[in-house]
Amino acid sequence: MATVNKNLKFLRTQKGLTQKQLAEKLGLKQAAIGAYEEERATPPLSSLLDITKIFNVNLDALVSQDLSKVSEKDRKIGSSKGKEVLAITVDANNRENVELVSQKASAGYLAGYQDPEFVKELPKISLPVLPRNKTYRAFEIQGDSMLPVQPGSIIFGEYVEDVTDIKNGKLYILVTQQDGIVFKRVFNFADDEGKLLMVSDNRQYSPFSVAAEDILEIWSAKAFFSNQFPEGNSSNQSVSDQLALQIVKLQQELLGKKK
Repeated sequence: MATVNKNLKFLRTQKGLTQKQLAEKLGLKQAAIGAYEEERATPPLSSLLDITKIFNVNLDALVSQDLSKVSEKDRKIGSSKGKEVLAITVDANNRENVELVSQKASAGYLAGYQDPEFVKELPKISLPVLPRNKTYRAFEIQGDSMLPVQPGSIIFGEYVEDVTDIKNGKLYILVTQQDGIVFKRVFNFADDEGKLLMVSDNRQYSPFSVAAEDILEIWSAKAFFSNQFPEGNSSNQSVSDQLALQIVKLQQELLGKKK
């Protein structure tokens, strides 16, 4: 991985940082930066992710391209979201598996989502109705912000290559640098402000925005599994459901008067 080492030195000097200053930003000792730049050691994945944030550089470009020969625009985060940086696994028939990111594994996923060995260790899950010609991943969601979808439900997401492919108001799982794994309705304002608006179905939770450059992966929600049924008296009942209940009550009242 000599490319990474050379790129680190290039980015540091281009930004006018000393080894000591960069080490402080990364929470490392100056000697570690020296070892990286002199190719005596390779930065771990956690440090690589921090480096991408500090220099606003795409991880794929950092590890595979000579950044001194790449334009600043082409090496920025979000400039090359594609399947070449998506770690996947296949079964004995060479068909893509659907890996499950459980609540327990969600923290580690932020550091290992591009590591084939990490992804290989994730449990595999199957949903026969999903088309075979797509790439899917399953995520176990936390909290009640998306009721009536219950906490602990498993969301099956289809891989989306680029932030510009997001459809306003649709459900997505986003893997983000700042907020981790989030499951929300997404509104794409990236063309205007570089922001995506995250909206919960449970309106007790306020919307919030995520910078497009902070998004690591995008998965379009296609199906979900839950072992909990929605409550019958949920406040999230649709208007049509409430109207149907009123009609039933009126019918019962009329029958009572006839008797």
